[in-house]
This record gives sequence, C-alpha cells and structure tokens, in this order.
Amino acid sequence: MDSNLWASIAENTLFAAQFLGIAVFIFAVAVIAEKLIARREGSVKNQRFFTFYLSSFASKLAKCMGIKMSEGTGGTGLAGNGKRSRILTTRKIAVIGVFSAMATVLYIFDFPLPFIPSFYKLDFSELPALVGTFAYGPVAGVMIEFCKIILKLLTKGTTTAFVGDLANFMIGCSYILPASIIYALRKSKKSALIGCAVGTGTIAAFGTLLNAVYLIPMFAQLFFGGGEEAVQQIVDMGSAVNPAIDNVMTLAVFAAGPLNLIKGVVASLVTLLIYKKLSPILKEGFKLGN
Repeated sequence: MDSNLWASIAENTLFAAQFLGIAVFIFAVAVIAEKLIARREGSVKNQRFFTFYLSSFASKLAKCMGIKMSEGTGGTGLAGNGKRSRILTTRKIAVIGVFSAMATVLYIFDFPLPFIPSFYKLDFSELPALVGTFAYGPVAGVMIEFCKIILKLLTKGTTTAFVGDLANFMIGCSYILPASIIYALRKSKKSALIGCAVGTGTIAAFGTLLNAVYLIPMFAQLFFGGGEEAVQQIVDMGSAVNPAIDNVMTLAVFAAGPLNLIKGVVASLVTLLIYKKLSPILKEGFKLGN
C-alpha cells in the first residue's frame, strides 16, 4: 500500500515538473518572439526616422537654392528616441490580471458535448487570452494562460490528475502564439483574420496530435494505473459515445479535434468582433470628458 502511494506521488511529482518545464519553454518562445518583433519594429522606425531627417535636409537645401518643394515632402517622422519598450509594464500586468480572472471563470464553467466523451469538456477561456495577446503581445497571452491554470487549480482543483490542465495550457498556447505573432508583425484587420485562421488550424491539429501521442497515454497512466488495459478503458468510454472511436488515434481525431476546432472558431469570431472597440481602452484606459 505504501509503495503504491509513494509511486503515485513520484509519478505526479514528475508530471508536475514536466508541466513547469513545458511552461518555461513556452514562455521562453513567447519572449524570443516578442523581442524579435520589437527589433523588427525598431528597424522600421529607424528607417522612417532616417528618411524623415534626410527629407528635412533636402527641403532646407532646396530652400537655400530657391527651389520650391511640395508640402508634405518632409513628412512627420516618428519619435526615434531609441528607448526600448519593456515587455511588462504596470498597465500590462494589470490587464493580464483582469484577463486571467476572466479566463479562469470561463475555464471553471466548462461543459461536455453530446458527441464526445464526458472527460473532454469545452470552455471558452482562450477568448480573454487572445484579446490580451492581441493587445500586448505573445508574452501577455502565455501569462494569461498560465495564471488561468494556477487560479483554476487553487479554486476548483483537478479532476483529471492535472493532465487536462496541462492540455488546456499547451493547446491554448498553440492557438494564441501563432495568432498573436502574425498579428504583431503587421497590425491590421487582414493580419488579425489570418492570425486567427492559422491559430484555429493549429489548435485543432496540435490538440489532436498531442492527445494521441502524449495526453491520452499519460491520462491512462496517472488516472487508471497505466498499461494497454487502461488505455483501452479510455477508448471504450469514447466508443460508447461515438462508435467510430476504436483506438487512441480515432479518439483524438473524433473527440479532441472537433472540441478544439469549435473552441478556436468561437474565440476567433468573438475576438474579431470586439477587439477593435476594446483596443483603445486596453492600451490607453478610459478617458473622462471635460
């Protein structure tokens, strides 16, 4: 009895360490992506700044020579002060906190779908994360996803031996990271649409593959003791709902795939509808009239 208990504790501790390791890796990817995007934006600003001063010099030279130049030739350059923007500011931290709380509430109120096994549940917690990452970049989105998981575990605990929580974090990040990176490279309605489309495709494909290769076997090991019989027990739960499910891969394809596709489509549509109106408030705050 004691040996089984210690073995279970060791397995869960190892899994928690893997969880933290994966979180650190994803956070590092987000930081690198944000740094590269900031460097690219800085290069563009420096080019515009140089062009502004070059055109200003040309205007002054032409004036000295008595040559008239059309208005607007000089342009209105950007503030090329060379200052580096911080990844986390006070406003960003505040917004991350608010959006993490919203995502936690949406995560807690998950619900099953009739055509997939009940241990797969749909939630729309990626919606606040996507809005937050559009406003403040990949790092903010990953932090919202991570804080959401921690807050959920503190308030509700876990019913999936932490496997469902790891799945939610990893699959959520696979959605918001490509979407936010594409949008950050060129902030426009078209890039937001492309980013959401790519993110939705990624969450469906990555979620399916991750379930088949890692999550379902890990769930069987931590929740049912491991082995082929434990995996088959989970597959049988899927077969009871959908007869097309007869192995791990079909369970992932017909259960995890549609679930994540629905999640991505809904979060994308809502974000595309509301983000333009929310963006000025998120970045500048409420402005009171005189």
